[in-house]
Amino acid sequence: MDFSSKLLENAVNEMSQLPGIGKRTALRLVLHILKQPERQTEDLSNALMKLRNSVQFCTKCHNISDTELCEICSNPKRDASLVCVVEDIRDVMAIENTGQYRGLYHVLGGKISPIEGMGPQDLTISSLVHKVKEGEVKELILALSSTMEGDTTNFYIFKQLEGTGVKTSTIARGIAVGDELEYADEVTLGRSILNRIPFEGSFNNN
Repeated sequence: MDFSSKLLENAVNEMSQLPGIGKRTALRLVLHILKQPERQTEDLSNALMKLRNSVQFCTKCHNISDTELCEICSNPKRDASLVCVVEDIRDVMAIENTGQYRGLYHVLGGKISPIEGMGPQDLTISSLVHKVKEGEVKELILALSSTMEGDTTNFYIFKQLEGTGVKTSTIARGIAVGDELEYADEVTLGRSILNRIPFEGSFNNN
């Protein structure tokens, strides 16, 4: 792709580093930004810089938050004895959109994936185990995607919690094998949460 401006080329190269953004899409976005009022570009830039410099992670669930404790964890109406284990904030948002879940969350920050260099030590599994051993959690819902990496992570967590007495369940397979939670429709995802099954039974039947 030939550029008439080095500034344009640099902007396109930076934009194309975002997930799912190729060079042509990046060019379209950059040209769109150029057509907007300067104030709008400044607002976008300021919002991104403020996000990068000021965002926090909830000390209890590791979700992205504006404060030390996120709005979900600080809500007294949520059931603290029920914790849904997810990969990242996109899954929290997907489950919240169903309106079917009133417990808390634990965000792992990824899945065990040797190919991508992600091991258990790179996730927040140790803090999850510590949380369970404190005794307040009565049930964990393992809500990772139905992929090999998701199933591996689920099983690893299950083994780490053996002997704790906590009930461990997984979302029902209304979510197709290989699907990511964020792409599931709200009705299917909501039913998968409500119709969750014991985790041990889920892998014994495979």
